Amino acid sequence: MQLASVYQPETAAPVSAYLISEKYDGVRAIWTGTQLLTRNGNVINAPDWFTDPLPDVWLDGELWTTHQDFARLSGIVRTQIPDDAEWQQVSYRVFDMPDSTLPFELRYQHYTQLITQLNSAHIKPVQQVRVQSQAALQSLLKDKLATGAEGLMLHLATAKHRGGRTRAVLKLKPYEDAEAVVIGHLPGKGKYINQLGALRVKNEQGQIFAIGSGLSDQDRASPPPIGTIITYRYQGYTKTGLPRFARFIRIREPDPD
Repeated sequence: MQLASVYQPETAAPVSAYLISEKYDGVRAIWTGTQLLTRNGNVINAPDWFTDPLPDVWLDGELWTTHQDFARLSGIVRTQIPDDAEWQQVSYRVFDMPDSTLPFELRYQHYTQLITQLNSAHIKPVQQVRVQSQAALQSLLKDKLATGAEGLMLHLATAKHRGGRTRAVLKLKPYEDAEAVVIGHLPGKGKYINQLGALRVKNEQGQIFAIGSGLSDQDRASPPPIGTIITYRYQGYTKTGLPRFARFIRIREPDPD
């Protein structure tokens, strides 16, 4: 599985070298030709009718319902016995057809043609476009964000598929996100007296800090337990190197067993 890096104009190729698509806030899903797997290799228990139309080739994509719906989608996907009515609302948005011998531009053509031939309403090819300037890239990002999208993905058109973290696939969002483990609960003040004020967390770099923004009343009344891994967003770093404007997004949902 290819994992994207963060887009940085100063180190990236010219924007015209990339094929660009919407970044979906869904559940990453690999189709091996016989089963759907999470990014960690665990089986996704989709209904037979959902996977039956899929071809006997590898595909990479996102299971998705609609914008701003990750929590509900995650619950649908993690269910051991799939609920047909719930899965009727899920689509498989394919954005790659892994092949180490072909550049992404050809892989895009191949997966688009293949999925079009499948003619299944819940299996959709992710459209890729080109732009010629930074201004056009930012305009596209603004348009996508206005529809509720999470951001953009940039695939280097000439790059062949390679597993692991790569600079050939880049994500562009108005903020960065990361994960941290909850190591403490800080008491609230004022209107949050007798409730959670902030989460004390430790991120993957070993930094310890508090996150008080983004927590709902339900989160404050019933905080994520100590040891829970959460996802947070931030905008750059403070002078001391801590994530700036850190904001709670959600508990990281575990993979299906």
